[in-house]
Amino acid sequence: MKRIGLISDTHGYWDDRYESYFAECDEVWHAGDIGSEALADRFERLWVFRAVAGNIDDHKMRLRFGKVLRFRCEQVDVLLTHIGGYPGKYAPEIKRELFSDAPKLFVCGHSHILKVLYDHSLEMLCMNPGAAGNFGFHAVRTLLRFVIDGENIKDLEVIELGERGGV
Repeated sequence: MKRIGLISDTHGYWDDRYESYFAECDEVWHAGDIGSEALADRFERLWVFRAVAGNIDDHKMRLRFGKVLRFRCEQVDVLLTHIGGYPGKYAPEIKRELFSDAPKLFVCGHSHILKVLYDHSLEMLCMNPGAAGNFGFHAVRTLLRFVIDGENIKDLEVIELGERGGV
């Protein structure tokens, strides 16, 4: 069993509540637009950290993390990217991989809109944790927390950090 914290679009912003909300997590996954190497380093000091670079991340971050990460967590095949879309409206750059070899869990960020949807045609759960940083159009900063137990994804929690710009 693994407890997962899911975050995206921090844009270089650290909130001390990440530590408290992810305190019991075994891993933290970041779906891009991390924003700085210092922030990535901080995540890596605290947790097993899996991440992809986003469109605002510089060339160093893109070399460090890459654009797409595919891995297994327990018995769940996971695909993590920044710009991914959602069922019925997948991003062109990831669509081919999804339709040729769909993972069980597809995670992306970029939109700053929290969405958790199941794609029945691909038998795949899609998660976007919204945005946890202060930059962007989102009104409320959000995180997700869930458990992967064998082949099951369960105990999903939405965490609201408050209004963008607030603490």
